[in-house]
Amino acid sequence: MPETENSQFGRYMPQYVLEQGRDIRVFMPRFSCINERRNALHEVIRLSGMNLIVNNCDHQLIIKVGSISAARMQVYFIDNEEYFTRSGYIYNEDGSLIDNTDERILFYGHSALEAVRKLAWQPHLIHFTGWFSSMIPFYLKRVNKENAFFSGTRTVFTLTDDAFQGHLGEDMERKMKNDGATAKDLRLFTDLNYMNLMKAVITYAHAVVIGSPNANPELVAFAKENKRTVIDYNPDRTEFFQQINKMYDQVIGSNINN
Repeated sequence: MPETENSQFGRYMPQYVLEQGRDIRVFMPRFSCINERRNALHEVIRLSGMNLIVNNCDHQLIIKVGSISAARMQVYFIDNEEYFTRSGYIYNEDGSLIDNTDERILFYGHSALEAVRKLAWQPHLIHFTGWFSSMIPFYLKRVNKENAFFSGTRTVFTLTDDAFQGHLGEDMERKMKNDGATAKDLRLFTDLNYMNLMKAVITYAHAVVIGSPNANPELVAFAKENKRTVIDYNPDRTEFFQQINKMYDQVIGSNINN
């Protein structure tokens, strides 16, 4: 993956909390730039044959797993031929968003939660990073409505300097309605440029980590004004990770240790 604030955080923060004795699972999209053979990815057979509906169409969900041996950490990849294998990374060569980005983030958010549920990994907390994971809190609320598996699960969002230009698909409202979006959801997820999308995500999250010194100051202020637990950016990685790890216990509740 390109070396960005998101990829750095996604690589080293999970390793840190794993070393503190927490039980973790790491999920990310299997973008086409991730070489399956070189990274020795293999399919999670227990999840073979799953399909998810996005935009009224069935889409096959494939979960692959690889290991970061230096960290003794496994990474689970959400894969689908249409959305990831053939669709490139996130942007076209001219810097614009890939056409089906709205469906890709819907599929990714739904798939990550569905995989966790099918594998019976009931999480105390989900920490998600960057705008590509922005549909996770939406699906978490909709899944909670129908299934108690995620009851009590808390969410933490990492805000970084990853703004995109333009808007997500104009038909996003209809696609979210198909997935059970309520009028309240749609009031938040409207006119989805970067700023509006991030404000919706911050509104849903229980806590926000400022993962970049260049994070949008309006969004940082929005998180604090909405009385979210906020961890400010700290250039000292060890101190920063310690602060985040301590915050996990505050968000989850002091009666739970892992």
